[in-house]
Amino acid sequence: MKSIKNINSIVLPLNRADVDTDQIMPKQYLKRVERSGYGPFAFDEWRKDPDFVLNDKRFENAEILLAQRNFGSGSSREHAVWGLEDLGIKAVIAPSFADIFNSNCGKVGLLCIQLEQNEVDDLMSIAESSEGLTLEIDLEEQVLINVTQNVKISFSIDDFLKYRLINGLDDIGITMQREDIINQFEKTRKEFYPSTNTII
Repeated sequence: MKSIKNINSIVLPLNRADVDTDQIMPKQYLKRVERSGYGPFAFDEWRKDPDFVLNDKRFENAEILLAQRNFGSGSSREHAVWGLEDLGIKAVIAPSFADIFNSNCGKVGLLCIQLEQNEVDDLMSIAESSEGLTLEIDLEEQVLINVTQNVKISFSIDDFLKYRLINGLDDIGITMQREDIINQFEKTRKEFYPSTNTII
């Protein structure tokens, strides 16, 4: 997965609470076997409304999604995260996230930032205005900069998740950091044991 250190983008304001994974990626699109190509199906039902925020040309290149509490609730489908990723979203900001959704995001390199409700409301007010809102996210410093008003907001993140995101390490990447140890272990295994290096 790609490394995340800095994101600078206009903000896509999705001013809704309890957005669940079925709304993000409707069930009829779960039959696909690929991990890519889900972007056009994200928020499919809501996009039928011409006034839905994703239909606003101002936000078509947004890399930061701003939402309300309990974002990503519902089923554990990874497809919802893949859809957001395929839309070009690199970070989601909300007062709270569903745990499984948050975990799935971290595994594919999508940054979730949890802020206080009043901080989200203040940012949402600006993002929905005619001027819009541009944010810069500095993951190493754990700071979010409101470029529009030159205001900084600190945020917390799990140390291990931060390490993974900055270094672009998914689960396989984490494992391969110990390749020397794995290879050394293989050399000590008895010959009749199956080899973990065998490609079928």
